[in-house]
Amino acid sequence: MNPRPYRARLSARHLAVGLAGYCAFINLYSPQAVLPLLSQEFGVTAAQIAGVMTAGTLSVALIAPFTGAVADVLGRKRVIVTAMFVLAIPTVLAALSPTLHQLIFWRFVQGLVLPPIFAVTIAYIGDEWSTSEATTAAGVYTSGASLGGFSGRFITGTIADFAGWRAGMITLAAATLVGGALVALLLPRERKFVRSEGLAASARQMLRHFRNPQLVTTYAVGFGVLFNFIATFTYVSFQLANPPYNLSATWLGIIFVVYLFGSAVTPLTGRVVARFGRRHYMIGVISVWILGIWLTLVPSLAVIVFGLALCATCGLICQAVSTGYVTITAKAGRSSAVGLYVTSFYVGGSFGAAAGGLAWTFGGWGACAAMVSLMLTMMAAIVIFAWTAHVPAKPVQPPIEPA
Repeated sequence: MNPRPYRARLSARHLAVGLAGYCAFINLYSPQAVLPLLSQEFGVTAAQIAGVMTAGTLSVALIAPFTGAVADVLGRKRVIVTAMFVLAIPTVLAALSPTLHQLIFWRFVQGLVLPPIFAVTIAYIGDEWSTSEATTAAGVYTSGASLGGFSGRFITGTIADFAGWRAGMITLAAATLVGGALVALLLPRERKFVRSEGLAASARQMLRHFRNPQLVTTYAVGFGVLFNFIATFTYVSFQLANPPYNLSATWLGIIFVVYLFGSAVTPLTGRVVARFGRRHYMIGVISVWILGIWLTLVPSLAVIVFGLALCATCGLICQAVSTGYVTITAKAGRSSAVGLYVTSFYVGGSFGAAAGGLAWTFGGWGACAAMVSLMLTMMAAIVIFAWTAHVPAKPVQPPIEPA
């Protein structure tokens, strides 16, 4: 076989899964950089405007457990491509919303369309690539998703400064349409797809996962991971938009480059876990995460950015370790086990936005940082007292998404 056509096909598939991850996550977190602007335009408080974030993460949580089951019936590529094209519709309608309530509604609809892209792409990788090739493909997907998470905030924030946040969202919708067309062209139709027994069998398997205490405690850790991410990066934007920092939407978007540090470190997680052990490593990472959130209380922009970099890196590592622990702990029905983890993860994000709003109203950024520290302490306690000490060594899966 001529290696050149094979390498070309492989590169096309890699580009397709990277684009799928990128287009999903340029949309999910894009409003974070412009929340202060949205608060001013709609004349509401920081706690009220956080509903824009809560709506998206809550709808993702609601639909995520069922996405894999639906794709198991309809087929992988069909679901991925259709969802990418449909995603552009609520994105445009969110940009055109004249009221906050309409914006929140279309953000909720937007979130419903995201799991059929990112969750099914992960399933496609697991099905269609060999074990060795899947590792590379998962790395490409994770890189695309991480870059998308940063780009959505950066693009929206940058465009908002000279053309308004609505133009930024419409730009993201256009990028999603282009990405969907490229994925439809480049991603081969699945060849190893086996139609599932149906949604009822998947539902029964989900219920069985709740009998596994190791899975339940890991879902609790996942809840805490996105709780802290959303609470931190939503309300630190208000802190940095206020005096004495007075950062514009563009600079608030640039701040999110700290996510990319975590993306660079996460691929090494499996080796570190194998050397030091899952529990010890997680406790150490959570401790550094607490240090990072404390550093954001220092009245220095450079120190705050460094603290946010620590928070982002530790959060992505915790997500990678927790996701990997789910795949190891679930003896059967791993797809549904991961789906439940994703649900817990995004429910945590919704609560993080809401609870962060209460903390911000009560005591500003200091109260938010204290709340995050408390949640991190609870996560550490779960790992110490509830995770099994001896788990078979296995390379950690890449995070479902970079948050």
